[in-house]
Amino acid sequence: MHLLIPAAGLGQRMSAAWVNQSAVQRNKLLLTILGKPILAWTLLAAESAQSIDWIGIIAQPADWPDIQDILQKISITKPVQLITGGTTRQESVYCGLQALPPMAATVLIHDGARCLGSANLIDRCAQELNTCEGLVAAVPVKDTIKIVDQYQIVTSTPDRSNLWAAQTPQGFKVPLLKDCHEQGRQMGWSVTDDAALFELCHIPVKVVMGEETNLKVTTPEDLALAELILNQRLEAKLES
Repeated sequence: MHLLIPAAGLGQRMSAAWVNQSAVQRNKLLLTILGKPILAWTLLAAESAQSIDWIGIIAQPADWPDIQDILQKISITKPVQLITGGTTRQESVYCGLQALPPMAATVLIHDGARCLGSANLIDRCAQELNTCEGLVAAVPVKDTIKIVDQYQIVTSTPDRSNLWAAQTPQGFKVPLLKDCHEQGRQMGWSVTDDAALFELCHIPVKVVMGEETNLKVTTPEDLALAELILNQRLEAKLES
């Protein structure tokens, strides 16, 4: 199974954290949790996943030396290719798809900022991709969701039982995803995940149960929560 990790963004909402860890704002995935960069934790899960045999990291060339240093320090044994990213996540994944090995038939896409996603989740998504054309890890929404207009007035309350919060990994048949990205470029579609391109192209997307702890580290508060979760995991591992 081939895995693409989008890791090309700066993360504007993480500015406060950079004040504590560096004098210069950089890629948020280089921020550290328990002494390791965020990206390192994501890569360690990919390394542990039995289904993954090739990893493509989509990042800006300015970050490549730091990423290569991470790869060396955590001793990744699987083949890794660094791929130049775009200005948006959608563009970055498009670049990643073009860089896949010619024999790649299926691909998982997992955001570098989801550093708490487990190897088990990656393997479950890889296995489930044998049964469908596309999938997305997700969890049922617990909160009541409100639809709000431009004046901050609630307009409706959708049925919570039908709402799921999308995560990554997301998995797809490579030829289909490439076609969807090409259609997206031609039509000028702007989406925040690849499953949305499948939806716009009227291709079914299956939901795979995600993990409640598989949060996307976006804000300094997320950084603190991720540290807490990782600490709990390490403590549980020591006790077992």
